[in-house]
Amino acid sequence: MERDFQPLEGVRVVEMTHMIMGPSCGMFLGMLGAEVIKVEPPEGDKTRNLTGMGRPFFPLFNRGKKSVQLDLKSDSGRKALDALLATADVFIDNFRDASLARMGADPNELRRRYPRLVLASHKGFLSGPYQDRTALDEVVQMMTGLAYMTGPTGRPLRVGSSANDIMGGLFGALSVVAALMERKETGKGRSLRIGLFENCLLLVAQHMVQFELEGVNPPPMPERTFSWPVYDIFDTADGKQMFVGAVTESQWAALCRLLELDDLLADPALQTRMDQINARDRTIPVVAAAISMRLSAELSENFEALGIPYSPIAKPSDMYSDPHVMRPGGLAASRMPDGQTFRAPSLPVDVDGMMMNAAGDVPALGADTTSVLSALGLDAEAIGKARGTVRNAA
Repeated sequence: MERDFQPLEGVRVVEMTHMIMGPSCGMFLGMLGAEVIKVEPPEGDKTRNLTGMGRPFFPLFNRGKKSVQLDLKSDSGRKALDALLATADVFIDNFRDASLARMGADPNELRRRYPRLVLASHKGFLSGPYQDRTALDEVVQMMTGLAYMTGPTGRPLRVGSSANDIMGGLFGALSVVAALMERKETGKGRSLRIGLFENCLLLVAQHMVQFELEGVNPPPMPERTFSWPVYDIFDTADGKQMFVGAVTESQWAALCRLLELDDLLADPALQTRMDQINARDRTIPVVAAAISMRLSAELSENFEALGIPYSPIAKPSDMYSDPHVMRPGGLAASRMPDGQTFRAPSLPVDVDGMMMNAAGDVPALGADTTSVLSALGLDAEAIGKARGTVRNAA
């Protein structure tokens, strides 16, 4: 068997993060082979105890990491952190700088003490007028216009996942890899700041540039001016919904033949794509009526054969029965500290024809404290003091 794709093997990452943006950066680096050590307070990352939609946050974005428990309010804990950072290549955080300073991880001080260390700080905003504001994924979606573009007029709507947090972590990981490559030549680390707001700004850049080039402020996506003859959601005969697209003249012709819409196919006013786009008001109801008479399975089979873009309207849970998702290697299995398991995507990349599907298990709180700190030369008493389970001498 060929060697696994682990290009960051030998890279040690120390992570002090919570929620999603920072942890996802560490997760991506870990999937590429880095050793990722998550430093947690004695009571553990608060994300461990979330419920509802927050329940997956800790297990999903902390797969494959080690957990080291440190009481950073104590001298012993801060000394242990110093010893750990002295062995690290990368330090990831997503706390305010003032909070980091109280925990013994002031970014400016780390830059001075560990010149080879790559610092990756995940913040709400990059440097500028907003740099000290508190941000959330939903906040920056409202600020940048992404929510405006997603919902209908007067009803701004956040996208249905923590897209900015995850993508922000991905930019963090990309920047870390670039800084590590540079360090091979310079011997010096870099201080990286990744902004949630700026990440979201990139997501709306296409709409910004349309305004820049054409002077047109595009309407929200539900009310957009269509650039395609068919690009809509339709109801099928068995009560299901399906998105169907016909974006070229050949796809238009194939769709009309399949649905037996010979009148549309022969109409002299519908012979070019622009003709078909301009006539959507009268053609889409005809297409909708024809699709409503057919079963979704039949339509799917025919659309697939004809190369017509389509998709059933799925729920996230439907992915556990999707044949493409469930192919060998499509999902990575992880084990929780209590023995429960779950399946989730790994990196969306094929390497030499195989998807990377090893994500690792979820660490119990402090599971690796002893092994990591003892390797740094701390004895059992020092480790107990560092993690807050043994009182420091008065």
